[in-house]
Amino acid sequence: MKGFEFIDLFCGCGGLSEGFHNVGFKAIAANDNWKIAADTFKINHKLDPVIGSISEKGIYDQLVSAAKNVDLVVGGPPCQAFSTAGKRLSIKDPRGNLILDFVRFIMDTEPKAFVMENVRGILSAAVSHRPLHLRGNGVPLGKYEELGSALKFILNAFRKTGYRVTYGLLNSADYGVPQKRQRVFFLGAKNGEDIPLPQKTHSNGGMGGLPTWATLGDALNGLNDPNPEYPKYTERNANVFMMVPPGGYWRHLPEEMHKEVLGGAYRSNGGKVGFFRRLSFDKPSPTLVTSPIQKGTAMCHPVETRPLTVKEYARVQQFPDGWSYAGKMTDKYKQIGNAVPVDLAKAVAGSIKTYLTHTG
Repeated sequence: MKGFEFIDLFCGCGGLSEGFHNVGFKAIAANDNWKIAADTFKINHKLDPVIGSISEKGIYDQLVSAAKNVDLVVGGPPCQAFSTAGKRLSIKDPRGNLILDFVRFIMDTEPKAFVMENVRGILSAAVSHRPLHLRGNGVPLGKYEELGSALKFILNAFRKTGYRVTYGLLNSADYGVPQKRQRVFFLGAKNGEDIPLPQKTHSNGGMGGLPTWATLGDALNGLNDPNPEYPKYTERNANVFMMVPPGGYWRHLPEEMHKEVLGGAYRSNGGKVGFFRRLSFDKPSPTLVTSPIQKGTAMCHPVETRPLTVKEYARVQQFPDGWSYAGKMTDKYKQIGNAVPVDLAKAVAGSIKTYLTHTG
């Protein structure tokens, strides 16, 4: 059987590519704007990505040329423009506009299928975000200011390519990943058929007769890390973390400490579950972020008073132990935290492979 070939745009350090490689796909070209991530991709995938933005004509043309007769194009355009944690500038953000470059690339290369992934926030973002302080006063939101208008805009852009598109929100824990991480996937088929989203392989508590979710303990079991790489807590933060039980966070501290440890966030809305959070071996990890020691996104080891190490991060994202990562320690966390978990990518790759095999 012929092996299927693909191009990975916005490849990062290679989570999507690793998942697709694991079901027999071969990357023939890749691209990323961040040289350090591209260097990591090159080290581990033995393929030298084109470095630069696909919005640049020379870069775009080079990738289009490489994509001649390719089976598949995959990519995760930068997601900050749609993240609920950011300003949500959406399509008006240059990073959001890279989605339109991805759509244009599909139109110009006509692969048999495509996969685009992004953050959950893309489902609810507006094309043009009106800040909260500018709302009200009897002025209704415009068509492109309504929540969900960005998704409608993107789906309409995909429809103009002539591809049939299915999309949905997937939780990586449902596919054997020891991490609860939600990502939106768009699957496009050139011949007008629906490519179904992958069926769940795991469930919370083993519901439906499926294997139960993998845990952080499963991920870290047997890890040999003689030279662990991680940032140090301040003495004050270390003392606070020592008071938090496994699976706990700031609410598990004495009540009289809450205002002090939260600082300015004390009066903000939301559960603030990332503040002084200690993980549990018995549960999947929460979504890995690009730094394990930011104030609101702590990733403290279940029993040791330290953040998860770089290699522990990689285990949670399911990268092979033998991988090497370019850059400084902070760069390594960022690359790994931004990646698509390998088994989630593998599950999506399985659906694409079934479709391509069926259609020839």
